[in-house]
Amino acid sequence: MKKRFLAVCLVILFVMLSLVACGSVETSDNTSENGAKKTLIFGDTTFNAENEEANIDPHDTYCGWAAIRYGVGETLFKFNDQMELEPWIAESYENVDELTWTITLKDGVTFSNGKSVDAQAVKACIEDLVNVHERAAGDLAIDSIEADGLEVTIKTTEPKPALVNSLCDPYGCIIDVSAGNEGGIVVGTGPFVATELVTDDHINLVKNENYWGQDVNIDEITVLTISDGDTLAMALQNGDIDAAYGMAYASYPLFENEDYTFTSTATSRAFYLQMNYNSDVISDDAVRAAISMGIDKESFVNTLLNGYGYVGVGAFPDTFTFGQGLNAKEYNPEEAKNILEEAGWIDSDGDGIREKDGKTLTIKWLTYPSRQELPLLAESAQASLKEIGIDVQLNITADHGTIVADPSEWDVYAAAFVTCGIGDPMYFFTTHCLSDSTKNRGGYSNEKLEELAVEMNNTFDTESRSDLAIDMQNIILEDDAFVFCSFLRMSMISKANVTGLTAHPCDYYELTADLDIN
Repeated sequence: MKKRFLAVCLVILFVMLSLVACGSVETSDNTSENGAKKTLIFGDTTFNAENEEANIDPHDTYCGWAAIRYGVGETLFKFNDQMELEPWIAESYENVDELTWTITLKDGVTFSNGKSVDAQAVKACIEDLVNVHERAAGDLAIDSIEADGLEVTIKTTEPKPALVNSLCDPYGCIIDVSAGNEGGIVVGTGPFVATELVTDDHINLVKNENYWGQDVNIDEITVLTISDGDTLAMALQNGDIDAAYGMAYASYPLFENEDYTFTSTATSRAFYLQMNYNSDVISDDAVRAAISMGIDKESFVNTLLNGYGYVGVGAFPDTFTFGQGLNAKEYNPEEAKNILEEAGWIDSDGDGIREKDGKTLTIKWLTYPSRQELPLLAESAQASLKEIGIDVQLNITADHGTIVADPSEWDVYAAAFVTCGIGDPMYFFTTHCLSDSTKNRGGYSNEKLEELAVEMNNTFDTESRSDLAIDMQNIILEDDAFVFCSFLRMSMISKANVTGLTAHPCDYYELTADLDIN
């Protein structure tokens, strides 16, 4: 309890020092003494190096998430509430042929430094992106880009049916690359401008006086990194922050009253297990199958998540057509025991844990704490898998990125990932499941899956892509290469006087020009 108290005190002290540094003393109504400015303090568990968000440069790993979430960056197109494409910086696009796309920009869009966003600026941004960002380079497969006034023509080296969707990924934020990225801060087109950034601590934002869109209501925002969920809850309860993202589900009842506002929506952020095929234990088909059947997903969602999530089957929620018709194994501890018995895993010494050829059935479970649900999943799985004779050794650490890079240090990696953040199913397979996927941490490979991936990349028809996605999911489910435990019902909680904070299915858009505080 002392640690939590000290953590909250540090949050309060930092906020006070930040306000003194700005030459303003904040009052309870979030305006300065002369009533001239509106300020807001936003607590976030995920803005840290642990989540590959060390800064807001979208060309650096997954830092584009922070850029777009905090209103600094915007993409050419964005998604509506039905995850359908709609214009943002761009006005329209045309798929000229399998390899050619023409994008027409909106007239009058400017960067926060006042420079116009024309085709040449977009060309420079995308070219820099694919030069330094491996995942984006693979997603986009760009051969050449031509710029003419407000018209950008992109030619790809191979068919890319989801090219425009991929440009909506946070790495696709259009930034002024000529302005540089000192300290991880970039110049974007959004309603806010970053003025100070300290990794794992905070980012300060001010209103973009040159914003090309609607009026911006908030003058100054401080985003605080508060990775401990209990500390985040206490900070909101104490009035030290105005809104929070990443609150632990167990804390939700504290805010279910008229003093607070919830914004919530179902997302494709999956809490999933990735199997390490380099492990002698996990490479045993029977062990992977038993793990798949030994995870009590219903109990995890309904008990530990208080019903705020929903049970996973495949890589995508069943709200998508390609999230239906799947053949995942169901929770069946008795069948899991039979599978292990038949494979020679027997509890010969009666200690409740199985052995085979003198080796104990122990798995090293790696996960991280900044996603509040992942430690809960780890503890739930540890208990349910013990019932079928599997010893689960937990390693819950912020240093998971270093550890997962060493195949000898883990057997099962539990993580969170937005599987359909660009509204197209190929996104998850490209990042996780193919031999050359950047997040294929466990060395998984399936020849048939690779063949279907090639077919998917050459298929433009939406219905056909959906059918292929179902087939591809059934392959990885049959192999037990992944176990999809649940999907997140993403929520943000704010004081009742905060408006314009709206949860979105893609989990990208948070701090917008609509944000206001009374």
